[in-house]
Amino acid sequence: MAYDEALADRIQGILAGQPGLEAKKMFGGVGYMVQGNMACGVHKDMLIVRVGPDAYEQSMAYPHTRPFDMTGRAMKGWVMVEPDGFTHLADLEQWVRAGLDFALTLPPK
Repeated sequence: MAYDEALADRIQGILAGQPGLEAKKMFGGVGYMVQGNMACGVHKDMLIVRVGPDAYEQSMAYPHTRPFDMTGRAMKGWVMVEPDGFTHLADLEQWVRAGLDFALTLPPK
C-alpha cells in the first residue's frame, strides 16, 4: 500500500511556513524534518509522531495509538496514530504540533 497522500497534504498544510522544514520520502512514506530532525510522517494510512521519551507514555494513553514498530522492535519516543485518531483537524494539529515541538528541542543536523 502506498502512503496516504491526502494525509501528507494535510500535514504539509499545518507545517507550511515552518522554517527549516523538509519533506523526505522514507520507509515507503514521507517524513517531515525540521532542522534535520524528524518531527512526524506518514506510513501507509498512519501518522507517525516523534514525541520524545518524556511524552511517550502519555501519548500512548490516547485512543488509536500504538508503538512505532516497523522492524519488530518499537522505537522509543515515537508513536503511530491510526486514522481514527486524527479525523478532526484539531486532533491532527495537536499531534503534528507535538512532533514539531519535540523536534525543535533537538540540535540542528
